[in-house]
Amino acid sequence: MIWGEFLFTMTDIEIAAPPKLGKREQTKANNRQAIIDAARVVFAELGYGETTIRDIIRQTGLASGTFYNYFKSKEEVFQALMDDAALRVRPALRELREKAKTREQFVRGTFESYFRFIAEDRQTQHMVRRNTGAIRVRMDTPQIIAGFDELQQDIESAIERGLLPPVDPDYLTASFVGVAFEIADRMLERDNPDVTAAIEFATNLLLAGLQAVPASKTT
Repeated sequence: MIWGEFLFTMTDIEIAAPPKLGKREQTKANNRQAIIDAARVVFAELGYGETTIRDIIRQTGLASGTFYNYFKSKEEVFQALMDDAALRVRPALRELREKAKTREQFVRGTFESYFRFIAEDRQTQHMVRRNTGAIRVRMDTPQIIAGFDELQQDIESAIERGLLPPVDPDYLTASFVGVAFEIADRMLERDNPDVTAAIEFATNLLLAGLQAVPASKTT
């Protein structure tokens, strides 16, 4: 594909500003976000297993009672952290897929937005690298599940539009998720992650695989 024909980019995406909150609600939101941001740093430094609630509280500078107003455990904080990342990347993922005019744009846009998000958000990158095992067993947070559901909906829509072949959407969703997560994991293990190479590999792998998959009897 000629890059000039790639008709959309990440810069085309506009995310609406959230509504303004009252002073009390804003303070609560700021405190909660401070805990999540502190947890991201601590999990990246110590790893999930070694991190304690006290470590997170110390990083925030908030009183210990404030922490328990928002979270009961480090497990809840980790879930919120995963959901926070999912909320930030989901709009870009969905808009790129909805704008896709070709099969390659659909596949490439999905991998590109995810890999670049992981690579460019340094705090999230370090947290992911340090906590791969914990992330693997905590992929059932509400926002991550919602992201998977959106991916399957977009795949089903793309099949209806003829962008994707009539394959099993459940299996294809799982393929996107598995390839994206595993390649991102390997990419981040390297000293100098090559995002472009990861995008190209994942895109070509999926495109080539789709050519060999027979049509699903259920679509």
